[in-house]
Amino acid sequence: MTSSIKRSIIVAIDGYSSSGKSSMARQLAKNIGYRYIDSGAMYRVVTLYAMRHGMIPAQGALDTDALVAALPNIKIDFDVQGDKQFTMLNGENVETLIRSLDVSNNVSEVAAVPQVRHALTAMQQEYGCQRGIVMDGRDIGTTVFPDAEMKVFVNASAETRAKRRLAELVEKGMDADYEEVLANVVHRDHIDETRAESPLRKADDAVCLDNGSMTIEEQNEWLLSLFNKIICAE
Repeated sequence: MTSSIKRSIIVAIDGYSSSGKSSMARQLAKNIGYRYIDSGAMYRVVTLYAMRHGMIPAQGALDTDALVAALPNIKIDFDVQGDKQFTMLNGENVETLIRSLDVSNNVSEVAAVPQVRHALTAMQQEYGCQRGIVMDGRDIGTTVFPDAEMKVFVNASAETRAKRRLAELVEKGMDADYEEVLANVVHRDHIDETRAESPLRKADDAVCLDNGSMTIEEQNEWLLSLFNKIICAE
């Protein structure tokens, strides 16, 4: 699949956890020659840092004050090698580590901290200065890039998303249980929808995509078709 691009725009893809939005966004960026930014990975990096430094105890609440104080020490980068993109924490490749269920179980709580959201939103907006990017997350079309030319909101049932997440974990050789993964998906949905700072919601001008019964190829074709439609209308 290819696209004839007239000018660079910002593509914002939001949606629920494990809805497949990251895979869709990454493939679209490849198809149209844009840079892909996984904003969710950025929150996972901060979560991993907090876990490593004892800010998220096994029992007890997140040490928000310590995390906020540590934010200047957390440097996040993306390293592209061929067709693969790796997330870096202070120069370390943590791509696999941030996808663990332990990180998934804590990321929504970390992402709900206003100071964390402000810091990462500023980083994300810097990526968009030159436009020509595809970014996915929870609040890209509502908070990070409210003026993005293309906005998509992706969803599927919690059960479908849990099965997808379980398959990903198994493929990576990680131990996982369906009921545990489903509980994590439902829990994250609740936190994402109800947090005070930039809650997960569909932007008024976003196009909805329920991909619960779609194949990966159908998703990618749908997204590219929408992109071409928007570009041709510009």
